[in-house]
Amino acid sequence: MINFAFKLISIMLKTILKTTLITIFGAILFSCGSGEKEDVVNVYTHRHYEADQQLFDKFTEATGIKVNVVSASADELIQKLELEGASSPADVLITVDAGRLHRAEEKGLLQSVSSETLASNIPSKFRDPDGFWFGLTYRARILAYSKERVNPEELSTYEALAEPEWKGRVLTRSSENIYNQSLLASVIAHHGKEGAQEWATALLANMARDPKGSDRDQVKAVAAGEGDVAIVNTYYIGIMLNDSNEEERKAAEKIAIFFPNQDDRGTHINISGAGVTKYAPNKENAIKLIEFLSNAESQEFLANINFEYPVNPNVEFSPMLKNWGDFKSDDLNLSVLGDNNSDAVVIFDQVGWK
Repeated sequence: MINFAFKLISIMLKTILKTTLITIFGAILFSCGSGEKEDVVNVYTHRHYEADQQLFDKFTEATGIKVNVVSASADELIQKLELEGASSPADVLITVDAGRLHRAEEKGLLQSVSSETLASNIPSKFRDPDGFWFGLTYRARILAYSKERVNPEELSTYEALAEPEWKGRVLTRSSENIYNQSLLASVIAHHGKEGAQEWATALLANMARDPKGSDRDQVKAVAAGEGDVAIVNTYYIGIMLNDSNEEERKAAEKIAIFFPNQDDRGTHINISGAGVTKYAPNKENAIKLIEFLSNAESQEFLANINFEYPVNPNVEFSPMLKNWGDFKSDDLNLSVLGDNNSDAVVIFDQVGWK
């Protein structure tokens, strides 16, 4: 417990230092980039994709509104907004996972928005019921399995991975990862806290190694024979298959995708999304930007470049996503993942999931 406390303090101090530097950089960027007469929208984003910047440029071309961007981790951006308070220049927060968006909402860093365009473009399960945040893309958390060592008929559900036959065969990230926290939050929603704890305990006992690394690392570990099945997000597979690095491509080519829970609740999904910050100095521009990112053209662009699923139901999946096939997704409103996040973190700690 003492070691955990020291580790937590160390992480907090590092985060504060990084956030302070980001705040200074952001202040310089926005003060230099936005004169009194300039039409701007200031974006704090956790996403780091070239496709996003290309869309920001398209938005500027279409509207004349300049997009100023500060990029950092979600935790750093959330802390930055807290430190800045009412003087924050940020108009939009973009991050991945409903759990993080919920965290920003709980801290009072976002404001409720009402938009007929957003309500039309984004189905209700992909947005906060009270309008504090809106999904832009979604990804499925699937089972990536070895083509050589696993018969897909062996696979069925997340829950089944906790059965004895998977002893020493499962790979996944640490409990600190928000993707796994949200997956467990969905298990809590469907099975209650006691059922979720039982599942986490049994799944941990079936791990091929201690939870570590990124989703890409899990795929590489399956390819290397360290385990037989990994829990990962779909878009990582797409990125790896199209990577210029041959090692990445070859690793992804050795696995196949399985969508779990197709006979009951459906596969767990999560989002990247955006919210208008509480003290947005350019609120109207912020709403315009989020509306622009939800339109059919922008959604199609994201789906094809980043291998993410579009939230706009009028947009077709990219060829690669189509090749993976249709699947039934969990209809749980994603705000529930945020509601259950703290319980998920507690359960991970209780069962010893590192």
